[in-house]
Amino acid sequence: MANASRAVAADRKRRRDGRINVLEVLGNAIVGGMENYVGNLIGNLPPEEFSVAVLCPFESAYTAALRRKGCPVYIAPLRDDPPWRSIEMIANLIGTHEIDLIHAHLMNAHTVAAIAGALTNVPTVVTLHGMSLQPQEISVARLTSTHMILVCREAWSQALAVGLAPEKLTLIPNGVDLETYKPGCAPRNLLRDRIKIGPDDFLIGFVGRLAWEKGPDKFIKAADYILRQHPNVHFALVGTGSMEKDLVLAVERAGIGSNVHLAGVWPDPREVYPALDLMLHTSRADAMPLALLEAMACGVPVIAIGVGGVPELVEAGETGVLIGTSEWPGIVSEYPGDWEGVAKAAIKLIVQPEKLKRMATASVRRAAALYDIRRSATMTAELFRELTGVSTLRPPISKTDATAGIVQHPAAIRS
Repeated sequence: MANASRAVAADRKRRRDGRINVLEVLGNAIVGGMENYVGNLIGNLPPEEFSVAVLCPFESAYTAALRRKGCPVYIAPLRDDPPWRSIEMIANLIGTHEIDLIHAHLMNAHTVAAIAGALTNVPTVVTLHGMSLQPQEISVARLTSTHMILVCREAWSQALAVGLAPEKLTLIPNGVDLETYKPGCAPRNLLRDRIKIGPDDFLIGFVGRLAWEKGPDKFIKAADYILRQHPNVHFALVGTGSMEKDLVLAVERAGIGSNVHLAGVWPDPREVYPALDLMLHTSRADAMPLALLEAMACGVPVIAIGVGGVPELVEAGETGVLIGTSEWPGIVSEYPGDWEGVAKAAIKLIVQPEKLKRMATASVRRAAALYDIRRSATMTAELFRELTGVSTLRPPISKTDATAGIVQHPAAIRS
């Protein structure tokens, strides 16, 4: 009865304004992968069908950018143990904006959004951007019947393994804007001029937050190792984060400051990738990192530690090289695990320009075939329509189709 009344109310409102109103609740508001995901989604949901408001925990350059795009943005405390005033605020926003669906990101946002959604009888969906589920996320999902979007198969499999209802789980891989990220999308010299290297210098990059889980310290160790055999290679870390000062000290201690450059946050990330000859992805934990997708779309070969959803992205030997982790050396490779394997693989590839070109071509082709943001946004929009009682553009995916999807590619899998 509750579902029926909710559907009737939603249909009545849509007959008035013709759109589904979505409240995006973000657990952070920095320049990071989750925030880029939300920005990409907002930019690719059909505007004639969806209207989006956003709730963030603080003001930032990111919230300013959302407002410039025309999104109403609100601020409230978002903690893992949410204050009552934040629940009240979401309830008020649901009434003010006639919200049909809440979409949450990160555990603090998931918790407060799920409680508010349950109290107001508004469906809630959370996108889990990590490669594993935290106990609180599992508990919140069970108690409030939150629907979960998983971006990689490792998290999706764990959700099934811990007993979450299969009908409450959807696997939708991340996507990248292929009109923005493509070979030659920016001049090759922009990043190189900033760090004062020439057009023919071999440049290896790291793109991401300078935080422990992203492994920038492993990148520095790999750089030091590589420079012992290739002293003319240059390295650029693009990003900022809590480890920045420690990384500067590590570079100084190793005596490699003339070759390792901390480039900071880049205002337009698409200007970074054309400068790179190779990218190293040294994360300790990741689901489906957008930096990898962006690099692939721009034709940058990648050497990556195979954590989380990374083995789903990199086609080993074709678009790049996969390395096992120290804790789980499950990747079959000719190289040792962890950062040392990354370094040894890079040493070998640096002197194989033709192989790098083939990998670059294969990367662009794979990104175009499997990771178009328009595909991801279309699948997310279909899920939103389903959860709010609007007919989807295509019939629901059957179990047979879902199984076929796993074999071909992990896209929009529902059990």
